[in-house]
Amino acid sequence: MAPAPDHAVWFETTQDGDRWELRLGGAWTVTHIGAVDQAMRALHPAGATRARIDLGDVQALDTAGAWLVYRTRKALLGIGIETGLVGTTAAQTTLIEAIAKTDAPGPVAPPRPNALIAVLARMGAALEAALEEGRNLLGFLGVIVVTLGRTVRQPSRLRLTALVANMEQTGLNAIPIVSLISFLIGVVLAYQGVVQLRQFGAEIFTVNLVGVSVLREVGILLTAIVVAGRSGSAFTAQIGTMKINQEVDALQTLGLDVIEVLVLPRLLALVLTLPLLVFVADIMGLFGGALLTILLIDLSIPQYLKQLQEALTAWTFGVGMIKAPVFAFLIGMVGCYKGLKVSGSAESVGRLTTQSVVESIFLVIVFDAAFSILFSYIGV
Repeated sequence: MAPAPDHAVWFETTQDGDRWELRLGGAWTVTHIGAVDQAMRALHPAGATRARIDLGDVQALDTAGAWLVYRTRKALLGIGIETGLVGTTAAQTTLIEAIAKTDAPGPVAPPRPNALIAVLARMGAALEAALEEGRNLLGFLGVIVVTLGRTVRQPSRLRLTALVANMEQTGLNAIPIVSLISFLIGVVLAYQGVVQLRQFGAEIFTVNLVGVSVLREVGILLTAIVVAGRSGSAFTAQIGTMKINQEVDALQTLGLDVIEVLVLPRLLALVLTLPLLVFVADIMGLFGGALLTILLIDLSIPQYLKQLQEALTAWTFGVGMIKAPVFAFLIGMVGCYKGLKVSGSAESVGRLTTQSVVESIFLVIVFDAAFSILFSYIGV
C-alpha cells in the first residue's frame, strides 16, 4: 500500500510472483491527483512481467486523471511489462483512448534536401517534362500527317469553308499589325546602321544591312512571332473552349475526326497565309528602311534601289520564304495540340494558351537557328 496525503485519491500495489497489480480509488481529478503524482512516478514493479491497472474503485475521472493513468501504463509498457486496464467504465475507456490519441507522434517533416541536389532535381524534372512534351508533339505530328495523307487522297474531305474563314482570320486580319511592326523595325535598323557605319564613312552600306537582314531573318522571324502570339494562341483558346464545353466530345460521338474537322483547316490556313504575310513584312521593312536612309544620308530613290539590287540575290528573298511554311506548320501544330490538351476548367485554357505561345516561339527560334546553320553550310 502506498498511502496518499489526501485520502480523496489513493492507490495501492500488490505483487504475486511476476504479476503486479495497481489498484486506484477515489476521485482522480485535477483537484486531487497532485497528491499522488510523485508517488506514481516512483512506481517500479521489480521482477514483474505482467501488470494490470484496476480502476474499479475510481469514483471520478477527468482529463488530468486519465492522463496520469495513461502515463503510468505507458511507462510500464516502456520497460517491457505487459499492462492492461480493468474495471473501467465505457466513459473512462473513451477518455483514456482520447488522451492516447493526443500523445501520438505527429507527422515527421521530411528532411530538407541539399540546395544543390534540389536544383539538380528540378532541372532533371524539367528536362524529363520537356522530353515527354517533345515525344507527344511527335506523336501528334504523326496523326496530322496520316490525316493529311487521307485528305490528299480524298480532297472532298477538306472543309473549304472552314479553311477560307481561318485564312481570313490568320492572314488578312493580321496584315495591319505585321505591316506596322515590320515598318518600324526597318526604320530602327536603318537608323542604327547609319549611326554605326557613319564612323567609317560607309553609310551607303546601310541599304545592304537593311535589305539582307529584313529579307533573310527579321521579316520572317518577327512575322512568325506575331502570328504565334496572335493566331497560335487563338487556336489553343478556341479548341480549348470547345473541349471544356464538350463540343469536341460531341464531334467524336457523331463519328467525326477531330483532327480533320478542327486541326487541318487551321493548320493549312496558316501554312498558306504566313508566306503572304512574310512578303508583306519584307516590303514594309524595306520601305521603312528606305524612308529613313533617304532622309538621313541624302540618298535618292534610284540610288537606293540600285544599291539594294546589288546587295540582294534571289536566295536572299528565297531563304525567308522557305522558312515561312515550316514556321507556320510548327505554330499551328503546337496551338492545336495545346488546345486538345485542355481539361478541367477555364484556368486550364489560360495556362495552356500561354504554354502554346512560349513553345511556338521557342520552336521557331530553334528552327531558325537550324536553317541558318544549314544555309551557311550549303553556301546560300
